[in-house]
Amino acid sequence: MNERVLMTGNEACGEAAIRAGCRFFYAYPITPQNELLEYMAYRLPEVKGIFIQSESELAAISVVYGTAAAGKRVITASSSCGVALMQEGISYLAASRLPCVIVNISRAGPGLGRIAPSQSDYRQMTKGGGNGDYHIIVFGPASVQEMADLTYLAFDVADRYRNPVAILADGMLGQMMEPLVLPMWRKLKDLPPKPWAVTGAKDRERNLILAAPYTDEELIDINEELAKKYYSIEAEEERWETIFMGDAELVVVAFGISSRIALEAIECARNEGIKVGMIRPISLWPFPKKPFKNQVDNVRAYLVIEMNNGQMIEDVLLIRPRNIPVYHFGKGGGWIPTPKYVYEKIVRLWRNIS
Repeated sequence: MNERVLMTGNEACGEAAIRAGCRFFYAYPITPQNELLEYMAYRLPEVKGIFIQSESELAAISVVYGTAAAGKRVITASSSCGVALMQEGISYLAASRLPCVIVNISRAGPGLGRIAPSQSDYRQMTKGGGNGDYHIIVFGPASVQEMADLTYLAFDVADRYRNPVAILADGMLGQMMEPLVLPMWRKLKDLPPKPWAVTGAKDRERNLILAAPYTDEELIDINEELAKKYYSIEAEEERWETIFMGDAELVVVAFGISSRIALEAIECARNEGIKVGMIRPISLWPFPKKPFKNQVDNVRAYLVIEMNNGQMIEDVLLIRPRNIPVYHFGKGGGWIPTPKYVYEKIVRLWRNIS
């Protein structure tokens, strides 16, 4: 029977990881991720797992590399500037084609910033903060339930493509508490086999995992293989939600906690006859192109709502059909929109396009 419980987003993420078959967590303390670290510190030993509070974020991502290479499900977590320190390791994981899950409970920046919730890490996660041509898959949950569901899913997706998967949330979602239904337990013996893992070669040929090959030609070949994999991911792993899109002429585009705030404003606007709908990207990379291509007949403008100075708007501008105008509403530094602010922006924009 599915369990219905009350948890914070950080706790839900940790419990979902354990139920997905993850028994290894390494992280360095940083707000607003700390509740996840604290949860795993006492919860993992209860299921005979390994918890390490590492000496730094660089150390944490390095131990993730070793654990993933051994074929184990592994997760790490940090916040913004901490994830920035992990970027070289994340690039190595992508180059070595090692599956893992990376959680970013983001805070305001740039630099050290402040602990206020923010969505300012969109570019960092979706565009690749490390060196080279690589991608990590990124999910953007909008509820505590999705914190659990997408974390649970992330391990299967990571294994399917042998690629890092990130959960990009924010401090508000990580620390807010909501009821949720926990996912079912996965038995460790039922997890997918990993014949490529380095687990000791007594009864098989020796496996070798490299972050870089020995020749330029081999590196070009690896990049071609990665490009084919990323093309497949883009074709198969787009995820999104559409709301009130049947007759929408003004479309709000928002992810994560911003979509929760925007939805209340959208409902108020529709009660007044404003034809506004919403596209909510759930996969931030690959960014969902299909809902924009499928919903073009009535649309006259897009309004991107973000808790940053304008980052996801770049992806909307790249894929918008018919050069439909795109507007942005957001600020960086820990600014949190209210439904009233979003509603007023919708009304003003509706008057301009009507």
